[in-house]
Amino acid sequence: MQTIKLYFSIFILFIISTANVFGQYTLPEYSSFTLDNGLKVYLMERHAVPVISVSVIIPAGAIDDEPAKAGLADLTATALKHGTKNYTKSKLDETVDFLGSYINTGASKEYSYVESKFAAKDQDEILNILKEVLIDPVFDAEEFEKEKNRLLVNLDQQKESPRSVIGAYFNKLIYSDHVYGNITNGTKNTVSSLTVNDVKEFHKNNYLPNNAAISIVGDFPSKEMKKKISKLFKEWKKGSTKTTNKASEQFEIPNNSRILLVNKDDAKETTFIIGQKGISRNNPDYIAIDVINTLFGGRFTSMLNDELRVNSGLTYGAGSRFSTLKNSGTFYISTFTAKETTEAAIDKAIEVLNTLHEKGIDEKNLTSGKNYVKGQFPPDYETTSQLASLLTQMFWYNFDESFINNFEKNVDNLDVKKANEIIAKYFPKDNLQFVLVGKADEIKSIAEKYGIVKQVEIKEDIQSPF
Repeated sequence: MQTIKLYFSIFILFIISTANVFGQYTLPEYSSFTLDNGLKVYLMERHAVPVISVSVIIPAGAIDDEPAKAGLADLTATALKHGTKNYTKSKLDETVDFLGSYINTGASKEYSYVESKFAAKDQDEILNILKEVLIDPVFDAEEFEKEKNRLLVNLDQQKESPRSVIGAYFNKLIYSDHVYGNITNGTKNTVSSLTVNDVKEFHKNNYLPNNAAISIVGDFPSKEMKKKISKLFKEWKKGSTKTTNKASEQFEIPNNSRILLVNKDDAKETTFIIGQKGISRNNPDYIAIDVINTLFGGRFTSMLNDELRVNSGLTYGAGSRFSTLKNSGTFYISTFTAKETTEAAIDKAIEVLNTLHEKGIDEKNLTSGKNYVKGQFPPDYETTSQLASLLTQMFWYNFDESFINNFEKNVDNLDVKKANEIIAKYFPKDNLQFVLVGKADEIKSIAEKYGIVKQVEIKEDIQSPF
């Protein structure tokens, strides 16, 4: 899951900030332009070290998978490096390794990405490889089958670790058949049926420059890099704009408490999530919500961890998250506990949530939370990779440098009155949704205390439970 706490860590780590006389941090200067094919390009010069980092973001995520082909976006992104028009897989790997570079590819819920870092002197060779990886992958059938088999093994292994799969169960419980409920790495049933032709077709239909972006940060003159990128990527053919945005479609918010009980016969612990619908990434109260969530469940000294770990000894750790996407999101509390203390741990988590609503946040705690969040904004994060990723995230989630430049000011502007309004508005406490992974015959009666129970087996593929 993508979470508010995770996003803040990522966004802030992406920043190379320079202090002004007031101690504020500002994003370094950058430029942007758009090619005729629709590709958005960001350039930021950083000359301290002779390296260049590249980040590419493409609208080709799990939300674009057909239900019967879940995992296709993920496999396609991985298969980009299986060879190109002019590079076999072995030649590509050897060249990148010899130059001391790297090229990473992957897919998330909403998009696919390509990332690279290399010495400035090698920019022509690596940029050409990146272009071929994006535009001219060959999708070798033999390599595809190897990758698919590795994914199938991984899917089996994940079932042995409740914490590896509980998020997917929770997403299905909240989003059901909405595309945000799509499982990024698929299921054994869907992945088994995928073919190399499926990958080729997915790439053809989704790896398009329209609504994609590339950011280049490092040791180069922007004027020369603009010419280079324009020439390299002009052959990336523009495709048809998608007529519907399935991710923006509304979905029914659960109006009663439901419990998905996932049976794992050999479980000695109960792993659980409690939550509801959350917020989208562009919520205007995003920063304020993060400050409050930091106090509630976003740090070691949070309310949740204090009560469930420190004061009661029910778990080794408990926390809360806002997982945000472009058009929606979830809020959830998560932890694990011994089978014997399942009920006590769930009750305590709900009690702490109710306390947050009933007592709110006072000035002392708010100041502590604000200082903690600002403390995650250090001045020495200045890598080109962090900045390149930040620029593509700014593109995808449609926020600008004011988010960075005004970050501390916006944290400081949060007062107690606003904080408690945030709690009432954004921290759900009614019609909570539960996922419990554990030994069902020992915890089912406990689960029934909280609402309607649907039991499934962890060895089965994840599906919409209700």
